[in-house]
Amino acid sequence: MTHDPATRDTPAHDSAVHDSAAQDAAAVTALENLRFEAMLAGDADALAPLLHDRLGYGHSSAARETRSSLLEKLRAGVLDYSRIDHPIADILLSGDTAVVVGTMTASVRIAGNPVELNGSTISVWVRQGESWRLLAFQPTPIPAAAS
Repeated sequence: MTHDPATRDTPAHDSAVHDSAAQDAAAVTALENLRFEAMLAGDADALAPLLHDRLGYGHSSAARETRSSLLEKLRAGVLDYSRIDHPIADILLSGDTAVVVGTMTASVRIAGNPVELNGSTISVWVRQGESWRLLAFQPTPIPAAAS
């Protein structure tokens, strides 16, 4: 893509930017799906290459994980997902950063205790070379409706 100021506002430039953004959004969507598939399968080896070395992974309990602690908990079965649904509401792109806004509902056993999750989520992906890596994940619990 050219960075010539004379071509920045042309239809061809706008189309190229749109195509690039659409490709990035599709790539990040596919990686989000792979991430949740790996977590559902308890497959730390499939998850590991998707994670940034400096990952900050939040839980709805406010607990925080690093890349290594998250992978270890998945390997050890401390986190054992039986269901994960994760609709994406939006993907915000800026340069080499993608912020995925969505929700996640899940059934998980945490250290053997069954937990139902329902949260609003933000996932931050950054491009490293030709690959995207998950840098941060943070859910916010959605309160149960008052009865």
